[in-house]
Amino acid sequence: MGVADLLVVLVTGFVVIAAATVVGPRLGVAAPLLLVAVGVAASFLPVFASVEIDPELILAGVLPPLLYSSAVSMPAMNFRREFGAISGLSVILVVATALLLGVFFQLVLPDLGFAWGVALGAVISPTDAVATSIVKQTSVSKRVVAMLDGESLLNDATALVLLRTAIVATAASFSFWGALGTFAYSVVVALVIGLVVGWANLTVRRRVTDSTVNTVISFAVPFVASLPASAVGASGLVAAVVAGLVTGFRAPRELSPQNRLSDTQNWRTVELVLEGAVFLTMGLQIKSIVVDVQEDHSGVAPALLIAVGALVLTIVVRAAYVAPLLRVLSARARHAEAMQPQVQGMQQRIESEGAGGSFAELNRRGRSDPRQLEAGTRTPSQRTLDQFTRRVTQGLADIEYFLRQPLGWRDGTAVVWAGMRGAVTVAAAQTLPEDTPQRPVLVLVAFAVAALSLLLQGGTIGPLLRRLSPPVDEAAQHAHDESERTKIFELMRTSADTVPGPDPRTVDRSTEGFDASMAHTLAMLAAQREALLDARDNGLFDADVLADALANLDASEIAIELRGRLAD
Repeated sequence: MGVADLLVVLVTGFVVIAAATVVGPRLGVAAPLLLVAVGVAASFLPVFASVEIDPELILAGVLPPLLYSSAVSMPAMNFRREFGAISGLSVILVVATALLLGVFFQLVLPDLGFAWGVALGAVISPTDAVATSIVKQTSVSKRVVAMLDGESLLNDATALVLLRTAIVATAASFSFWGALGTFAYSVVVALVIGLVVGWANLTVRRRVTDSTVNTVISFAVPFVASLPASAVGASGLVAAVVAGLVTGFRAPRELSPQNRLSDTQNWRTVELVLEGAVFLTMGLQIKSIVVDVQEDHSGVAPALLIAVGALVLTIVVRAAYVAPLLRVLSARARHAEAMQPQVQGMQQRIESEGAGGSFAELNRRGRSDPRQLEAGTRTPSQRTLDQFTRRVTQGLADIEYFLRQPLGWRDGTAVVWAGMRGAVTVAAAQTLPEDTPQRPVLVLVAFAVAALSLLLQGGTIGPLLRRLSPPVDEAAQHAHDESERTKIFELMRTSADTVPGPDPRTVDRSTEGFDASMAHTLAMLAAQREALLDARDNGLFDADVLADALANLDASEIAIELRGRLAD
C-alpha cells in the first residue's frame, strides 16, 4: 500500500468513525456495532485482502491512552466508594470466569489442555468500556455507571496478567503460589510506577503555561507509565490507570483552567478516534480469520457453536457473581444506616466542642487507632484531629450516598448485561503464541464471542434498561439537584466572603483599579474552587452537579483572564 493509498484509508477511517458516532444513536444502534459492520464490509475490498494488525499495537499503543483518559475523567469519590465492588468485578470475577472457561474449552476442544483453555478464558473474560457509554444514556443508577467504569479500568490488566501466567504454565509445572506472587508483583510495581508518574506529570505540567504544549505532554503520560512498567514485568495498563487517577484527582488544584479545558477537548477526540479504529480493525480481520479456520480445520460452524457456549457461560458466571454481590452491598447499606445516628452525633459534637472532644470520647471507647493516641498519655496533633474530622465528614457523606442510591435487581441486571466483550478480547486473542494448539480456532472463538456480545448485549442493552428501569420522578430529581446547587452556591458565597476586598482607593476607572478588581475576582474564584474541591474530597455533593459548578468557575476564570489580556 503506497503513501497515497494509506492517506486515503486514514481519511476515510476518520470520516467513517465520525459518521458512525452521529448516525448510530439516531438509528438506535451502538456506534461500535456499525463500525464492526463497516469493517467486515471493507474486508472484501482488494485493498484490505491481506490486512494484518499487530495486536501489540492495540495492547501497548491504544489501550494505555484510552484507560488513562477514562481514569482522568472518573470521579475519584465514586471510585473510592465502589472500590470493593469494582475490585471484585475486575479481579475475582475475571479469574473465576477464566478458570471456568478453561474447563469448558478443555472439554469441547480435544487435546487443548487446561492451561491453554485458561489462556483463552483470560482472553474472553474482561469486559469492554463501550458498555458504559450506552448505559449512561438510560436512567440507570449512577452507582452502576461507577462500577462499570471502574471495572473497565482494571479488568483488562487482570486478564492480561492471567493470560501471561497461563501461557507460562503450558511450558512448565504450574505453581499457584508462584502465579499469585507474579500477579501481586505485577500490580504492586505498576501501582508504584503509576503513582510516581502521576505525581511527576503534575509537577512538570503546572510549570508549563502554554495549553497546547501542556496537552502534548499529557499525551506522553500513559506511555511514560505503561512502558517502564511493562519493561520490568509489571502491568503497564494498571500503571497507566493509576497515573490517570492521580492526574484526575489533583489536576483541578495543580493545573490552570485553560490547560484542563485543552486536555478535555483533545482527549475526547483521541478517545473517539482510537476506539473507532479498534472496532473498524476488528471487522477488517474477521474475514481472514474465518478463511483460515475454514481451510485448515473442520469448519467455522463448530467454532461458532463453541463461541455461543462460551458467551452464555460468561453471562451465567457474571450473574452468579453479581447476585451475591448485591446482597453484600445491601447488607453494607443497612449497616451504614444503623451507624448513621452515631456518626451524626459525632459530627454534631465536633461542631460544638471541636474535634478534640469527640476524638477523646472515641478513644475512651477503645475505637481510635492506638498508634495515633494512647489513652491518657498523648495529646493528638492538630493534623490528627483534622484527619479525624475529615473521616467523620466523609463517612457521613458515604452513608447518605449509599442510602440515597440503593441497588436492586434492576441495577444487578444492568451490571450483568452490560458486561460485553470487545477490543481487549480481539487484541489479546492475537497475542497467543504461534505454536498454540488450534490457534486459528481459538482466535476465531474469541472474535466470535466479542462480535456476538456486541451484537446481542450491545444491541439490546439500551431498550432493555429503558424497559426495566422504573419511571424517573423528574420533579424529585429536579428538587434534589436544585437542593445540591443551593448548598453549593452557599458554600461558594461563604468562601468568597473570606477573601478581603480591594482597597477602595484603588477601585477606579484607571488601569490600576481594573487590575486590582480583576485580582480580587480571581482570588475569590480560587477560594471557591478550593472549597468545592474540599467538598469533592469529602463526597458532600453529587459528582455531576459539583462538576458543573467547577466547570462554571473555570469558564469564569478563563473569561476574566481573557478580558485582562484584551485590556493590555
